[in-house]
Amino acid sequence: MPNITVELLSGRTMDQRREFAEAVTAAAVDILKAKRPSVRIRFDEIEKSDVANGGLLESDRTD
Repeated sequence: MPNITVELLSGRTMDQRREFAEAVTAAAVDILKAKRPSVRIRFDEIEKSDVANGGLLESDRTD
């Protein structure tokens, strides 16, 4: 049973999550030979102020 955890910045739509979950599940079934009902995906949403890249908080980025 694959358990897949996805960390992502908040703000993704439910449709984006559904599409991502479908694509990842399909890949797990194809590549890992997992049974579709056993593929578990958990989304962990984080705020932009909770993560920094290159020493800069994502919430402080302007680009």
